[in-house]
Amino acid sequence: MKNRKIITVFGLLAAMSFGASAAQLVNDQQASGLQSVGTVSLGGVAGAPADIRQQLSQKADAQGAAAYRIVEARNNDTWHVTAELYK
Repeated sequence: MKNRKIITVFGLLAAMSFGASAAQLVNDQQASGLQSVGTVSLGGVAGAPADIRQQLSQKADAQGAAAYRIVEARNNDTWHVTAELYK
């Protein structure tokens, strides 16, 4: 339940942000028509959800992904987030 709330927060922040990154955060429904190309993870990172989203987007960009979907998010003083990448 807590993970769903965290993922929801990331989704809301994605809708409100206007960053210059190319990789976009997508939901399950949007990802269903995309081709998976792997995963990326962040661990031991402190910051706000918007900061984490920006770091995930940069990692996705570096691997040539057009989109990513958060599949796991935990916050125990620092964030651990895993995202699936899509072309």
